[in-house]
Amino acid sequence: MNAKKLATMTTMSGHILEEEAALTLAELCWICHTPAEIMIKLVNQGIITPLEGNNSRQWRFHRSTLIRADKALRLKRDLGVNFAGAALALDLLDELEDLRSQLKLLMDASRS
Repeated sequence: MNAKKLATMTTMSGHILEEEAALTLAELCWICHTPAEIMIKLVNQGIITPLEGNNSRQWRFHRSTLIRADKALRLKRDLGVNFAGAALALDLLDELEDLRSQLKLLMDASRS
């Protein structure tokens, strides 16, 4: 393999999760490579929400929480956004996605 092609290759890593498996706080921290204190801050800011549990030891999270937590952590790390700002940005991104979905449905319906 030549040096140019080798330089453009990327390595991906990931974790395989069961589709319906709920994650504990410890599992979420392990997968995101983030301390529990930070994940608890994400919960307190409303960025992520446990499916169940009254305290952090009992919390269980939907697997989709990984995506939202990762986005918030990247906003903080890469752009220096605080968690309140990350919560706002993620809520606005969710709203934008909802509006795009509604627009697509309307456009598809008008074509019929």
